Order: sequence, then structure tokens, then C-alpha cells
Amino acid sequence: MLKSLCILAFALLLGGCSTLDEPRQSSQATPAATSSFGRSIQHQAAAYNGRSGFRLLPNSSEAFRARAELIRRAQSSLDLQYYIVHDGLSTRMLVDELLKAADRGVRVRMLLDDTASDGLDEILATLAAHPNVQVRVFNPLQLGRSTGVTRAVGRLFNLSRQHRRMHNKLWLADNSAAIVGGRNLGDEYFDAQPDLNFTDIDLLGVGPVAEQLGHSFDQYWNSALSQPIGDFVSTRLSTQELAQARAVLEASLKRAKQSNPTLYQQLASYETNPQLDVWRKNLIWAWNQALWDAPSKVLAKDEPDPHLLLTTQLAPDLASVNKELILVSAYFVPGETGLVYLTGRADAGVDVRLLTNSLEATDVPAVHGGYAPYRKALLEHGVKLFELRRQPGSTSGSGPHLFKTSLSSDSSLHSKAMIFDQQKSFIGSFNFDPRSGLWNTEVGVLVDSPELAAQARELALQGMAPELSYEAILEQGNIVWVTEDNGQLHTLRHEPGNWWRRLNAWFSKRVGLEKML
Repeated sequence: MLKSLCILAFALLLGGCSTLDEPRQSSQATPAATSSFGRSIQHQAAAYNGRSGFRLLPNSSEAFRARAELIRRAQSSLDLQYYIVHDGLSTRMLVDELLKAADRGVRVRMLLDDTASDGLDEILATLAAHPNVQVRVFNPLQLGRSTGVTRAVGRLFNLSRQHRRMHNKLWLADNSAAIVGGRNLGDEYFDAQPDLNFTDIDLLGVGPVAEQLGHSFDQYWNSALSQPIGDFVSTRLSTQELAQARAVLEASLKRAKQSNPTLYQQLASYETNPQLDVWRKNLIWAWNQALWDAPSKVLAKDEPDPHLLLTTQLAPDLASVNKELILVSAYFVPGETGLVYLTGRADAGVDVRLLTNSLEATDVPAVHGGYAPYRKALLEHGVKLFELRRQPGSTSGSGPHLFKTSLSSDSSLHSKAMIFDQQKSFIGSFNFDPRSGLWNTEVGVLVDSPELAAQARELALQGMAPELSYEAILEQGNIVWVTEDNGQLHTLRHEPGNWWRRLNAWFSKRVGLEKML
């Protein structure tokens, strides 16, 4: 037994060695004026006196297209910050475009939460072998990176810090155009996976907002918590190894084009029918504020200092709402603080409506277990609760954008949005739960525009429609669920969801898991 423990400890130490020990270099977002693309956006924005231009991207194909087109338009820099990156056709196509951008001299900085890099050290280091590509991981595990087993054990040595993650999602081109929202990188976020599709909302912003978000990226990139991926591989990978990896990548894309031409052409439509210039002619120009948590938030031993938090920046707008508050939160766990806030707003006469996942639709049933204990109190104070159904409705009744589904794909809500008094909207990576509020870092944009708020509100109301969602209400003190099938409203007296999901939710309630969510 002692021998086994010694071997494991040795493996952990080896797995955490930083053999290259490359010197850390700070860098900053490139000024927009350094590229013709950036200058064209500056020229366009000049007429709006400091306002930024915005477009919602609720459609998964538009969200993918926007990212791909920004890569192609970038001339000086691409800055990417993500919580999760999953392998798949969409990711491979984007990586291929990123490498081509690097070939033409674009500086690419990729910052990933370390959780997403499990088993990817060598792959990420191969990308970083390109002279114009830099890859860093945030809050990296120092022990036991070599295998899944040693990684799991390594996390146990520093559990309090390891469960605090960089949940930010940011895509920035030439410090001039940016995308924020709920989408990570993976086929499930771009309607390219047959068994799962996340419905989500992204926001494309151009002009001053991109520069604001560039400052956010720089803070994280230059933080001591962000380390080059080269620190975690034993040998420096060569450009020859990169060339070999690119050949494999290109071959996989060719196979995908042949084996699934419909999906490939769906994703690759940006090549033959680009839309970015069309979108730029129809932007909503408005005042905004980019909001983000300080990266040092994850170092707090207890609750972080309020001045580090995105929620502190958002608090004035949360407090001042007096007519209508609409929340869209895929993972909703209000906690006692959120409960007091929401019931207080409802008691003051504010129309408070929430759209979240139902038990049968959520991809994390444990989170639902954290949410469920708060439902009755919320309903008693007049908060309206809508829970998105699994595979909701038909394509004809699901709306043109956000809730477009197919019979072959389970649909789960992943969106995060807030709409205040039909005037302001906040879109980003932030869920209304303690994890987003206190533990993980987040980023988003608050836009002061009735027009954009109306668009976001309409998407939320689509999701709340009875053919798409269950409305939880109180009936003689018990929670029941009202929904619509075949044009007829009916009431369910037992919560929809299979036994496994119920067990997960029950377990999280029993152990008080919402404190960690």
C-alpha cells in the first residue's frame, strides 16, 4: 500500500513538472487602427459619438458564421477566451481558419480554462508551435497532468481552488469586433451534433465595446494565473510536428466533407456567402458597458471582495428595475441572496419572469436539484417560472431563431440574458447562480437600447410559450406544470423527468449542493 502511494505521488510530481520554463511575456490587445478592418469599423463608429454597434446572434449557424468570418477578416490579432473547447467538425474548421490567419501574420492568443485542457496539452502545444500562435491555460493544475487518474487525484490536493474556473467566453478580432455570450466551442453549441443541441444567445459588438473587452482579455492573459501551455510539455514541439498535425486536420476535414456533405456545407456557408458586411449595415448603435470579474476572484479563500465582482457592477441596474425583469438562465440557483432580491422585486410590483431548463431538459440534473427548493417561495411572491421542455414542440412552432430544433437532437437551454424594464439587456457568460456570482469568473455586455432589449425579450418570450415550456404554478399549495400539446393546454401534477434525473436532483438537494453550484 505504501509503495503504491509513493508511486502515485511520484507520478503526480512528474505530471506537474514544467520542463521548458519559458519566460512569461506580457502583451496587449493591438490598437484597432493597426488594420484596415479595424480602421473601417472606427470610421463607421465615428458617426455615433462613442456608441457601439450590436447584433444578436441567437441562431447557431449565425453564431458559427460570425466567428469564422471574423477570423477571415482579422489582419492584426485574434484573441479567444473560453471555458470549454470540445473536438468536433465545427472546432476543427475554426482551428483550420485560425492557423491560416496565423500564416498571413495575424497574432493569435488563445486563453483556455485549464479544465478544458484535460488531455490536450500536447495538442495545444502543437498549435503553439506556430510562431504567431500563443496558448495559455488559466488556473492550471500543477500536479498530475499526465493522465486522467493523476489529474483527478491532483485536484484533490487543492480542491478549494480547482473548483473555481474561468467561465468567460470571448471572441475578439483586431480589437474592433467581439462576440460574447453563452456558447463554448464544440459541435453541441452550433447545431452540429446529432444527439444534443444547446440553444444559446451571443452578442456581436463592434467599435468601443470591443476595445473595452480587449482590456478584459489583457487582464486575464497577463495574470499570474495564466501560464503558457509550453510549461506543461516535456519537449518543445517543432514546426515540423505542427505541419504533420495540420495534414491530419486537413484530411479529417476532407473526410467530413465527403461523409456528411450537408452538415459540412451548412457550417462552411461563410466561405461562399459571407454576411458580416451585410450585418454591419443593420447594427443597433447604443451606449454600453462591458462587465467582467477580476481574474484574482478565483484566489479568494472565502467569498471574494465585492470590488472584484461583475455582480457589483451590475447591481445598480438590478436594484433600479421597477416594471419588468426577464431572466434567461440555463443554470438557475438563486441562493438566499437571489431569493431575497427576486421576491423583493416581485413584492414591489415588478413583473419578474424566469426561463430556465426543466428537469427533463437540463444537461446537469444536479443544478436543477439546487434550484427546485426555491420554486415554491418564488411562486408565492408572484415570480413567474418557465422551464424549457426537452425537444420542445415542432419546428413550425419553435420560432425562427433561438428555439429551432430537430427530431434527432435533444435541445437544452444554455442561454444567459437579463432584460431590465424593456430598456437594457445584459448578455454574457453569467448564470444566475452562486457559482457565477462568487466562484467562477464571467464576462458580458450591458447595452442601453430599447430596440435590442425588445429583440432579446422576444426571444425569451418565445421560450416561455406553453408549447415550448412548462409553466410552474401553485395549485392548492402544490407545484404543478402547465403546458400545451397539440394545441391543448393541460396540467401535469408530477414533474417531468426520468428516474435518473430525479435521483441526481434529489441527491443534490439532500447534500446542499447548491452551495457549490
